[in-house]
Amino acid sequence: MSNFVNQVAFITGAGSGIGRATALAFAKAGAQVIVADINETNGHETVQLIRETGVDALFITCNVADPAQIEAAIQQTVKVYGRLDIGINNAGIGGRFARLLDQTSDDFNQIMAVNVGGVFYGMQAQIRQMLNQPENDHSDRGKIVNVSSIAGVRGMAMGAPYSASKHAVIGLTKTAALEYAKKNIRINAVCPVYTHSALVDELILAAPIMEERMRRVIPIGRLGKPEEIAQAILWLCAEENALYTGQALQMDGGLTAG
Repeated sequence: MSNFVNQVAFITGAGSGIGRATALAFAKAGAQVIVADINETNGHETVQLIRETGVDALFITCNVADPAQIEAAIQQTVKVYGRLDIGINNAGIGGRFARLLDQTSDDFNQIMAVNVGGVFYGMQAQIRQMLNQPENDHSDRGKIVNVSSIAGVRGMAMGAPYSASKHAVIGLTKTAALEYAKKNIRINAVCPVYTHSALVDELILAAPIMEERMRRVIPIGRLGKPEEIAQAILWLCAEENALYTGQALQMDGGLTAG
């Protein structure tokens, strides 16, 4: 397991699913964790789970579609822990399933505000802080991982706004990685296949047949687990993997192999 002792990790959407699993994984690896989420109940639950492992954590209410809230959350992080080493931009929404002509401007704008705006504003605040703080003892000045989706590398019928937003996350990731590589800030993305999370589990609850349909298109025959995505995020942030930047790691159970 990678060692993140004395490193500070800020994670959005950490109240459930991939975000919660990532927060727990970083805490177990020694990091000080900031749990950021718009849902206060879920966020506090994640903090409690972390504390049960013997590690402290901080919860900050944060709507990632609001740049002022993200900036305030990063400043509070620095006020409490003194620095920021890792930024995980995970918060996102799925929107509704409908053909492109049936999607409304509100559908499109809401998804873009959260899924794209949250990554854009998150990286701005995180990179600004990483550049302004003293160098640390690690080879990386900072690490950022953005959570895209397999829908960010292929089309997704009935989900045009969602797929567009996740393609945009990869574009933002690659561009920022190029711009800040010489500053020793590494920026990558993960692209999970259908994974048990709040978004997917809500979809399955509303239409139970969807789980079987999802499984059929994944060659390994099952959905992803949040803990699997969390371990990939830690791997991308580890010092021993310092050559990785500007990558979009596809975790798709073989879906795009054919």
